[in-house]
Amino acid sequence: MASKKYLELQDFADADLLNELKETRAQYQKLKFDHTIKGLDNPLLLRDVRRDIARLNSEVRRREIGKMSEEDLGNRSKIRARRKRK
Repeated sequence: MASKKYLELQDFADADLLNELKETRAQYQKLKFDHTIKGLDNPLLLRDVRRDIARLNSEVRRREIGKMSEEDLGNRSKIRARRKRK
């Protein structure tokens, strides 16, 4: 079952998604800094923000792959196969 956050991300436009990613990364850096200096009331918040960043990155990449041509997808498969052999 898909999480609610994942389903919400699918409704975002590309520009909104990139903007959200940028804001979330800035928020994570600020939280990390605050945690280092004075500590956070809830340090698990760092984990949640990190996971949000991962969700955003995954959605951006999924859209990039969706826009690829058949030729690009074929080349991508060759690259992945070559990585597996090593």
